[in-house]
Amino acid sequence: MSLAPRAVLVHRVTEYEELMARHGTHGQAAFFLSSRGRDIEEVAERHRRARRALADVAAAVPLRWRQTRVERADLDRFLFAPEDVVVVVGQDGLVANAAKYLSGQPVVGVDAEPGRNPGVLVRHRPADVAKLLPHAAAGAAGAEELTMVEATTDDGQCLRALNEIYVGSAGHQTARYRLSSGAGTGAGAGTGAGAGTGAGAGAGLGTEAQASSGVLIGTGTGATGWLGSLWRQGGGGPRLPGPREARLLWCVREAWASPATGTSRVRGELTGGQRLWLTAESDHLVAFGDGMEADALSLAWSQSVRVGVSPRCLRLAV
Repeated sequence: MSLAPRAVLVHRVTEYEELMARHGTHGQAAFFLSSRGRDIEEVAERHRRARRALADVAAAVPLRWRQTRVERADLDRFLFAPEDVVVVVGQDGLVANAAKYLSGQPVVGVDAEPGRNPGVLVRHRPADVAKLLPHAAAGAAGAEELTMVEATTDDGQCLRALNEIYVGSAGHQTARYRLSSGAGTGAGAGTGAGAGTGAGAGAGLGTEAQASSGVLIGTGTGATGWLGSLWRQGGGGPRLPGPREARLLWCVREAWASPATGTSRVRGELTGGQRLWLTAESDHLVAFGDGMEADALSLAWSQSVRVGVSPRCLRLAV
């Protein structure tokens, strides 16, 4: 007998729950908000709507199915199984938070607050879930496959993201590194004659030493957010990709020119087997995806990371 599907309900702590954890009582939380010109009842009502949506989704899961819940903060410790159907109840960003931990499981995005969220990734209402789940579990046609970005360090650490990956200082301060791009799995990342150390030497050979507030590499899904904002500020260059295009864009944030660092390679695109390499020349750099800073890859001095289109994608129910 085949194992019954498992519905994994992904949610996050509401603002009201965070306030209660910090202030202890409803009254204290109300006083804190009122001192900042806000009403506790608006926050409490949003909390009730979110919890009602989660309860409605749980009730829609077929009786023969298994089900469990996982909170956003626990995603990095949760083991997803191949037969899971993931139901994200919340905001668009919560889908991105869950995507990096999946390996092809279908995702149903449920908007917990219609009218408040853009609804780009959480496209459904709780009432739709009963009909969507059997189709998702059966692998029915109609799932949209969204491109993801992947970072791999030279010691085998791997990280995926749906929107973007940031590489730089953990505090978003000045990071020093060498940057190069190309095809294959090893171009330009080394420390030999082809790498160079200054702006002039590196740039001519496709590698450049840089100092900046980090590098952002993103997908077409991420083009509606942080990546798109940076790209438009820079002006020109390739058009922003669509969510299903196997194409990434990368931007260097606030590159600083000096006798030892350059600014000639600050934006570009990656397609197919192309990769962007960064080799740390600071004591401690990190790479994290979709704002999940607590779940980051660490880069020591001279350690390299390569970033490109991930072989995995997010299967989002439409």
